[in-house]
Amino acid sequence: MSTFDDREHAFESKFAHDAEMQFKAEARRNKLLGLWAADLMGKTGDDAQAYAKEVIKADFEEAGDEDVYRKVAGDLDDKADEATIRAKMKELMAEAKTQLMTEL
Repeated sequence: MSTFDDREHAFESKFAHDAEMQFKAEARRNKLLGLWAADLMGKTGDDAQAYAKEVIKADFEEAGDEDVYRKVAGDLDDKADEATIRAKMKELMAEAKTQLMTEL
């Protein structure tokens, strides 16, 4: 292989790794968000874990975060407003990335 081929392979590998890490971070964020929302709804234990899984599954409806936001906002009703939910999503994304980095 030439140096160019080696560099190309390295960039492809990095891109694949970054995409995988982003997917894992979003899934972790969604789980954390689901647990947070479950707590606001008074769910605990297995019920909270089941709800968190529902939030994770909601992310597969469409690209982006809007499907997750709609799921949580609809379920929380008046327990949290849009700004609170979106701020929590941002906060938990940072926490999810930190958790993933410490697990490596």
